[in-house]
Order: sequence, then structure tokens, then C-alpha cells
Amino acid sequence: MWFFSSSNAAVIAAKREQRATAVAQVNLNSAIHDVTSDQAIIVRATASEIVSSIKTGKWTASQVLEAFIARAVFAHAKTNCLTEVFFDSGRQRAKELDEHFAATKKLKGPLHGVPVSIKEQFEITGVDTSVGFSQWANEPAKTNADIVEQLLAAGAVLYVKTNIPQTMFAFECSNPVWGRTTNPYNDKYTCGGSSGGEGALLAMDGSALGIGSDIGGSLRIPAAYCGIFSLKPASGRVSYGGARGPVQGFDGIKSVAGPMGRSVKDLELLSKVAFGLPSRSHDVAPLPFRDTTLSSKLRFGYYTHDSFIKASPACQRAVLESVDALRKQGHECIEIAIPDAAAACNIFVGLTSADGYKTMLSHLGPDPKEKSLFLVTLGPKLNFILRDIAAWIVETFFHDKIFANALRAARKKTVHEYWALAAERDRFVKNFDKEVWDKFEIDGIIAPVQALPQLPHGGCKNFSALALATFLYNILDTPVGCLPVTRVDPTKDQLSQEWIDGLGHGSKLFESGIFTNNKPLYDPEAMKGMPVNIQVVGRKWEEEKVLAMMDIVDSTLGNERGFGPGAWDKYMKASKV
Repeated sequence: MWFFSSSNAAVIAAKREQRATAVAQVNLNSAIHDVTSDQAIIVRATASEIVSSIKTGKWTASQVLEAFIARAVFAHAKTNCLTEVFFDSGRQRAKELDEHFAATKKLKGPLHGVPVSIKEQFEITGVDTSVGFSQWANEPAKTNADIVEQLLAAGAVLYVKTNIPQTMFAFECSNPVWGRTTNPYNDKYTCGGSSGGEGALLAMDGSALGIGSDIGGSLRIPAAYCGIFSLKPASGRVSYGGARGPVQGFDGIKSVAGPMGRSVKDLELLSKVAFGLPSRSHDVAPLPFRDTTLSSKLRFGYYTHDSFIKASPACQRAVLESVDALRKQGHECIEIAIPDAAAACNIFVGLTSADGYKTMLSHLGPDPKEKSLFLVTLGPKLNFILRDIAAWIVETFFHDKIFANALRAARKKTVHEYWALAAERDRFVKNFDKEVWDKFEIDGIIAPVQALPQLPHGGCKNFSALALATFLYNILDTPVGCLPVTRVDPTKDQLSQEWIDGLGHGSKLFESGIFTNNKPLYDPEAMKGMPVNIQVVGRKWEEEKVLAMMDIVDSTLGNERGFGPGAWDKYMKASKV
């Protein structure tokens, strides 16, 4: 264990060597260059198509797995997205499924033979769940997480786990044990987090389906950065039992498990497997997936800014193109305003920092703290005098009340203060329902995922507040889908005078660093061709409706925009022409 030594180097080296040995089973040159035509077809199939092809005898589970193993090795070589690799147990599982089908001519379940990747934090029997902490390494799980049991019962094949940020409380996907995962479209950018390895792997067709989690955007940010699809359910639909994390017992904001994939239909397929099944913690409503039929004319609310950090032209364009496409199909779209997003930030920061991040950071042991956690953990490190002076300076001289109040919120709380914040959260939810859902009588909301399409490596250090756009809906505990709309286009997405002078600006300090300083994070030229996603938001307990609305938006936008299975290959090939 780490406390017997001042160094974690030996533990980290051993874990990385285990991964390297497992990956070396597959010849990298073969994985990149010699993938057979059958394998190329397989990895471009949706999960539903895989099951159908196995059922007709066209493919076997073993053939499917070998194709995705080869592709996963390729994706890992490109992005460093994998953590635990257990190809041999996956092969044994696929063999058993093939034997079952040969003997019975029946599928094991709705995911029969589908390779599913798993975010690092979910326990799989016999596999480590280090969550990127060296002192948690070499402790194989004795049981499966609930979602893992459900996947296996449905016939899925598990073969890899994927990378995460240190503590899972940032969206720069890097930790001392496994290293940094890069964006599959541009290695100067992060793949997002905290389900970042999943995003990178799925974007490169290294997995057919994935499982991630979300407490502040962790299913949606990687989906957006990597151009894939995800669904953040509200709490109570999918079991979180067996998900290991650094702050067990915290329920000020509910963390949830959810599907990530390359199509809306695949998210629906996994949701049908996972919704409403019993949980070891008995906190899942017995509400299985319900088929839903939507009206032929839906009423969407949308916004292109939340007045916290103004969305970039690229992210605004993704929303407006979706709205335009929906209107052409006869749907009604009305612009709405988000009530007091800054208050949502203060609530989220206030609740999550209640113990000064003592519990979360206690697991680092000898591991150095990643730079992405700098701003997140800064407030509680300051004594109250320094923090109050800093906040006063920011508000008085920089005229940035948003930043100042966020800094004031990031501190240790008494139990009394924590309860008061929880009550404030509940009032915020009630007011949002009144001022948005009830006032506008809408079916769903279309919104930017963040103010930026992607973040360059290191950007999370000072700009973690970008996640307000996603953790707003963790506070509200509503279901949210995420899907790709377009790609960054420097000819369309430059900062215009209209954007600069227009409404919707928020924190002056955050926005200056993101858009207007000497090296702004928003650079349409550097981001050229990278995906831009949107959020599709529904009301509590309406996950099925969110999926149906996502399907409408997706089909309305059309296949020509170039997302889904095979999208990475097609884009990379076209970009070289």
C-alpha cells in the first residue's frame, strides 16, 4: 500500500505494464492496417444491427468481439483511452454465447454479443477499480456493479474499462495512474470527462455501447467533445450500486449512471435493459422502459446563452440549426430564458465543497493533484479573510459579481449551512419548474452543452466553471440527452461584433480568458472540424420522451452531417483530401 513508501511509481508502472501486456495481444499494425473487410463492417454496425446479425447467423459473438478488440487497440494507441483490459475473459464470454446460440438458436438477451465498454469506476468481479488512485490499485472487485450484472444478463460482452479524470470532478481526462486521454479528432484537446475514455473509444468505433456516469456533465461533456450520443437519466431510473467514487454518501447532487453510444437507437436499447431494475441500495423506482408516442407537433424551448458564460458562436449555431430544422418539420420552437444560472452555480459549488473537498482529496495519497482541479479546490484552501478579500476585489475592481459569488460559495460549511443550501436547491428546482416548464408549456429544451465545443489540454485548470451549462440539470435532476449537430467551421464561427455587443454575457473574467485574451481558449481555426453537440432536456421521469425527442432532432438534422458509426474514419479520410 502507498503508506509503506513515499513513492507511487512502482504501483503505477505495474498497472501500466499490465495494460500494455494485455493490449500487446493484438498486433497494432494489424489493428490499424489489416482489419478485414468483415471487421470493418462489424465495427460500423450499431448495437441493434449487431444483435440482428448474430440472430440471423451472419456473425458470431466471437467475430464481433475480435473486430472491436482490434479497433479498441487502435483507438487506445491514438488516444490512451483504456484502463483495465481483459480481452481473454471477453473472448471466453463470447465463446459461451456462441455455444448457447448454437445449442438453442436463441439469444441470451437483447444485448447478445454486443461489446460494451465500462467506465473505470464500475466494479467488475476480478478486475481492479482504482478510479485513477494508485492507493486503490491491486484490489480486484469481489462483486459486479448492478449495471454490470444487468448487462451480462442481457447478453453483453465486457472487455475493457475506460479512463477518467482524477477524482472524477473535472473534465480534463487525466490521472497519475493511467495518464491523459486525448480527443480523437485533435490531440491538442481533451476528450472531456469524467466519462472521457468512453467518449474517445466510442467515437473511434472501439466499442458498440458504453456505460458512463454523471454528477455535473460527465456523460454529456465527453459526448459533446467527441461527437457521440449519451443520455443522463434522472436519479431513480438506473442503479448506481457498485459504482466506486471518492465521496461515498454524498447526496447533495445525485450522481447517475447512463448509456453512451453512436446512435439514439442504441441508447434506447441499453435503456430498455437498465431502467427500473432492482438496486442493492433500493433507490431505483420499479419503472421499466415505457414506449412513448409523441405528438406530431412538439413545442420546444431553446436558449443560446445562460448569462453565466456566453456560448461561443459555434455552440450557438448548433442550437439554432437544430431549431431551424425542427421548425421546417412543423414543430414549434420558442426562445426561453434560464432563471438565475449564477444561483445554480453557487448551489452546486456550495454543496460539493461542504467539507472543503477533504474527503474527495483524501484518496490521492502519494499521487500529485492534477492541475485540472486547481480552480475547483482553490476556494476552501484560502482562509476566510483571504477568500473574502479576493471576492471583494473581483467584484469591486473587475465588476464580476458572478465570479466573486462563486468564490465565496467554495468553502467549508457547517451542518446548518449545508441544510440551508439543500433547501435553496429545492427552491431553485421549484422556481425553475414554474418559470420554465409551466410558464412556457414546452415538451423539451434545446441548449448548448457548454460555452465551448471543446477545451484544450490544461483549460480545465482555470475554467472548470464552463460545466455550469451541464450541472444546471444535475441540480434540477432531470433527464438530458446529448447529440452531435455540426462541426466547427471557421468561416461561420468567428466572434462577430454582433456576438460581442449582443445579450447573454456573464462573468467578465471567465469570458475574457475564454474569448478575448492573448491566447483565447475559443479558436475556431484550431477547432476546425471538431464536433458540436446540443443538450435535449426533459422533465423528471421522462427519459423515454427525451430519447424520442432526440430521435426527432437527429432524423430532422439528417445523416448527411456525418455522425454515428464510422464517422471518425469518414471525417479523417475527408480531411486529408
